Amino acid sequence: MTQFLMDNIVTKENSRYPKLLAEIGKDAPKQLYYKGEWNQDLFERCLAVVGARRMTSYGRRVTEQIVSEVAAAGITIVSGFMYGIDETAHRAALMVGGKTIAVMPCGIDIIHPEYQADLYEKILDKGGLVLSEYEGTHPVASWTFPRRNRIVAGISKAVLVVEAGETSGALITADLANKYGRKVFAVPGPITSSVSKGVTRLLREGAEAVGAARDILALYGAGFRTARKDSVPRHVAGELEQKIVELLEGEPMEIDVLARQLEVPASRLGASVSMLQLEGVLSEEQGKYYVC
Repeated sequence: MTQFLMDNIVTKENSRYPKLLAEIGKDAPKQLYYKGEWNQDLFERCLAVVGARRMTSYGRRVTEQIVSEVAAAGITIVSGFMYGIDETAHRAALMVGGKTIAVMPCGIDIIHPEYQADLYEKILDKGGLVLSEYEGTHPVASWTFPRRNRIVAGISKAVLVVEAGETSGALITADLANKYGRKVFAVPGPITSSVSKGVTRLLREGAEAVGAARDILALYGAGFRTARKDSVPRHVAGELEQKIVELLEGEPMEIDVLARQLEVPASRLGASVSMLQLEGVLSEEQGKYYVC
C-alpha cells in the first residue's frame, strides 16, 4: 500500500465515515479509499443519479436539466462514473458549480473508463471526491459493479433513475435503494424506447415519477438557486418563431417534419430555425431540433 493511500482512507470505525452509508449495516464497506478533499458537508444531502450507459438524446437532456438545478441548490450528485447517464450527471453538476462524488468499480488509482480522465480531474479540481472500497490498482470485474452500486445507493438519501433497460445495472441500484429505505425517483420515458422498460418497471413498483427538479428538491427541503425558462422564452421574436418553439417543446423534430406541422416551406423555416439556434433557444442533435 502506498503512503498516499494510507493517508486517504476512512474506515467504518472512523467518525468521518458517512452516516447514511453506515446505516446499511453489513452491506457497508469496511473502508473507503478516496481522492480529493474529504469534506463532511459533501455527505449531508446526496442524490444518486443512475441510468443507461447507451443513453438517448432525451436521457441526456433530461439529466442535464434536472441535475443542474438539483446541484445548484446545494445537493451533492453521486454516480458511478461510467459513460452515459453517470458521466452526464457528473458533468452537469460541475457545470453549475455543484459538487459531485464518483464511486469507482475498481482500485482508487485506476480511472475507468480511462478516456474520462478529464472528468476525473475536474471532479477533484472542483472540490468533489472520487471514492472506492478498493485500494491501488484493483482491477474492474463484472462483480465489482453491483458492489459499487450499493455504495452509490447507501450514501444517498434518494436515487434518481433516468433511463434503464430491462437488465440495466441502474435497476440494481434502485432495488438496493428500496432495500435501504431510500426514496426512488424515476423519469418517465417513451414506451417505445428499450431504455424505458426498466423505468416503467420501477414506476409500477412504486417509484415516484419526476417531471422537474422541484419534485426532488422537495425531499431535501431545498429551493432553486437558478432561474429556468418557463414556456416560450420572452426574447423569441415573431409569430413563426414562437410557433416553432411551442411545437418543439412538445418533442424534438426534424426540419421537414416541423415544416409539415407548420405548413411552411422548409426553405423559409430554415432561416427562422438558424436564428433561434444563434440566440441559444434551439439546439440540433442527429438531425432533430429541440428547445434548450
